[in-house]
Amino acid sequence: MTTRINELSKHVGETVTLQGWLYAHTGKGKLVFLQVRDGSGIAQCVVFKGTVDELTFETAQRLTQESSLIVSGVVKADQRAPGVPGGYEISVITLQVIQKAEDYPIAPKEHGVEFLIDNRHLWIRSSRQWAILRVRATVMRAIRAWLDQHGYIEMSTPVLTPSAAEGTTNLFEVGYFDDKAYLAQTGQLYNEANIFAFSNVYCFGPTFRAEKSKTRRHLTEFWMVEPEVAFCDLDQLLEIEEQFVSYIVQTVIKENQAELKVLGRDLDKLTHILPPFPRITYDDAVAKLKQLQAETQDPEHKQLLEITWGMDFGAPHETALTQLYDKPVFVTGFPSAIKAFYMEPYPGRAEVCKSADLLAPEGCGEIIGGSERISDPDLLLKRIHEQELPEAAYKWYIELRKYGSVPHSGFGMGVERTVAWICGIEHVREASPFPRMLNRLYP
Repeated sequence: MTTRINELSKHVGETVTLQGWLYAHTGKGKLVFLQVRDGSGIAQCVVFKGTVDELTFETAQRLTQESSLIVSGVVKADQRAPGVPGGYEISVITLQVIQKAEDYPIAPKEHGVEFLIDNRHLWIRSSRQWAILRVRATVMRAIRAWLDQHGYIEMSTPVLTPSAAEGTTNLFEVGYFDDKAYLAQTGQLYNEANIFAFSNVYCFGPTFRAEKSKTRRHLTEFWMVEPEVAFCDLDQLLEIEEQFVSYIVQTVIKENQAELKVLGRDLDKLTHILPPFPRITYDDAVAKLKQLQAETQDPEHKQLLEITWGMDFGAPHETALTQLYDKPVFVTGFPSAIKAFYMEPYPGRAEVCKSADLLAPEGCGEIIGGSERISDPDLLLKRIHEQELPEAAYKWYIELRKYGSVPHSGFGMGVERTVAWICGIEHVREASPFPRMLNRLYP
């Protein structure tokens, strides 16, 4: 039976067998130090010439990076032992080489980003990428755990749709027999149908945006979780969001200490991510941005912060706002004209809708967008006409408001941006196993 590296602490003094790959190795006289990884961590395996036969020692000396191995030996506790999580090493008894790898193209030196992305199928083996993607797995598991524990039902929504949900300019069009369809931007509209059968639901899967953007925050394919809640107004929704996000962050802190250490993440920036989160209105945010613009002495930064009421926020605006807080901050009440057609307007102020973006700290920007949905069929139809959307395509969606309509709300959270924030990484491409970007469809 094989043992996983992250469980070595349970086997001190015992003989164990590891199955994995050679991450790195060094030699020193009668000793060869093998850094072996198995997907759960990295352990130092020490081959001593006086313990193994001559052939095994020579084999260890000649191993190449990423060769596949089966190693058996005795677990020893040593706080000086390197690895992930570290503190334990294997005194090798036997060594079996499954395959001696060819010269590995990713060496322990600086490589250009394009080279690394071209070799993404190999880059994910590096300790940093391994750590990020393990955090991603925890985030995705925590998402489902919180929602399942709070009575939400996971529903599958279509990937192929006949119409847009959030604007027609960023759709991927695909042929659908003799008709045309689009890759889904969101599962929200279908989830609004689901709440009338199940009350609280969520969908979780890939979404697609044909945005010609090259920023560090954008992918053309990304994963999104979208809860939808019946009998819920915007204030209730924000409480749900802050509990949800806090649970995810605290779960990562609890379960991914080793990975966060590999990434050099400052845990002080995460441990206090607990409710409540600060809240400001769009009006307040515009005022703060104008003040920041007036105070800066940098002409370029001053230009980037330029804002007038009615504009949507760009990355510089979001970054500037998040630098004012050490927790995620809600911005509520965006202009209706820059938000989707289905968002409920504020009573007596139709130019503003009951929407909220959650901006993550440290300049990471929006990780959640949500709103209270329009529940009146006539108002919804009016908004569809105002945005010149095809009424026929939304016939079923309007009908939801005719048979037992209730106030309801929902949000979408992007997995990659959330992972990038929690890990403290600069670009969302590292938060996806195989990122899809404007000029990237390989591998």
